[in-house]
Order: sequence, then C-alpha cells, then structure tokens
Amino acid sequence: MRFYFSAKKFCHFKVFIERHMSKNKDIACAFNVSESIKGEKLIYPAATRNSEPILQVLKRFIICDIDKIEDVSPIFLEIASGSGQHLFHFAPYFPGVKFQPSEIDENLFGSITYYAQTCPTKNMLPPLLLDIRNKLNCYGIDDNSIDYMYSANMMHISPYECTVGLFENAGQYLKTDALMITYGPYSKDGVITPQSNIDFNAALKAREPSWGIRDINDLIKLGEENSLSLIDTVEMPANNKTLIWKKN
Repeated sequence: MRFYFSAKKFCHFKVFIERHMSKNKDIACAFNVSESIKGEKLIYPAATRNSEPILQVLKRFIICDIDKIEDVSPIFLEIASGSGQHLFHFAPYFPGVKFQPSEIDENLFGSITYYAQTCPTKNMLPPLLLDIRNKLNCYGIDDNSIDYMYSANMMHISPYECTVGLFENAGQYLKTDALMITYGPYSKDGVITPQSNIDFNAALKAREPSWGIRDINDLIKLGEENSLSLIDTVEMPANNKTLIWKKN
C-alpha cells in the first residue's frame, strides 16, 4: 500500500491503516516517530494476505510465452509499490516478464530493493522514483510502451489527483489492448458496503479529507476519458475488488 505523504507521517499512519485493513488487527512492524524506515525490509500483514489472491487474478490476464528476461519481455509497471512484497510474490510465476516497481517515497526503496535483489527469478527490477501525478515520460518511459500497469491500495489513501494521474498515464503509456489492474476497496453507485468499509472510509476522511474510497462509476468515466474500458471486476477477500482495465 502507498501513502502520499512524508515518512514521518507514514510512521504515524501505518499503524492506523493496518488496523483498519487487517481482519486480525495485526501490525507488520512497530515504528517510533523518530525511527527511519529507510533501508528496512518491511512486511505488511495485509500485503502478505492479499498477494496470493491477487496472483490468482493475474494468472488469468498476464500472457508471456518466454521463461526468462529478453528484449521482448513484457513490462509490468507497479505504481506505489510500498514494501515491494507484491512484485516479489508475483515475479517468480512470470519469469519472462520484467516487473518494474516504483515509489514516490525514497524511504521505502530499501525494502523494495531488498525484495528485488532476493527475487529468485531475477526479473524484479530496482525501484523507480516516480510520482504518478507527473507524466511518465519524465521518468524515461515512452508512449505506448507498457504492457501492464498495476496499482494496489493507492487510490483511497492519496489525493484524487493521484487517481487521475494513474488513468491519464495508463491511457498514454499503455500499449493498445494492454491492461491496467487496480486493487482495493471501491464503492458502486455511491454506496459503500459493508459496514467495515464505511467505517474505513470515514476514518480515512477524518485523517485527510482528500482521501477516501473511490466509486467505480466515477472511475469508469475517468477511464472513458483516457481510452480505458473496465472489462472485468473480480470480488476479492476482505471486501476488496480487483478491476481490470483495457487500453482501447
């Protein structure tokens, strides 16, 4: 998961967010405000639990006929990689895909780098410093060059302009017929369910009014503005969804 604020605020908010997203109320690591998370291997219980269910969805949609990295390898760009756990879990199942993590917070690079360096199939790349509110060509990424974009648990814990940036960049930098995959809690027709997500949304907005669970109908409109169509909605554990978007 990713938060668009400073590392100091991250230390405060990490415990809050884990409590609301964890069925077991468990905490990955306990940080004091004065502690630095730079260089630490991080383990988020939520990421540990949801990596495998998300992987099962990816297996339905990722296509790669090669079993090692080559020049023609598909590129899978993750936006807001957080700890790096997701790509570390996914990469060995798609050894011919280049998995590119990215983050806005350099304090998390130590954890992402750890996972990249210890990935057994060596197809998880070093992290890229990236703010999704900027155009991806700022980071050396060409138009129509990305095969897959992926973002988990970012939309609701960031200002809405990050969601806008995600869709705008997907529309410009994904190849035709390529996919964007997003994961997290969503509302539909303005209705948030169940009560745990209602409470979670209220807690988010109490912390920062610009955060909050996004409505799928609003995202569909945003997709249409950026040549993206919602082609599948997959129900996930813990009242989350995986949304599959296709570049037209």
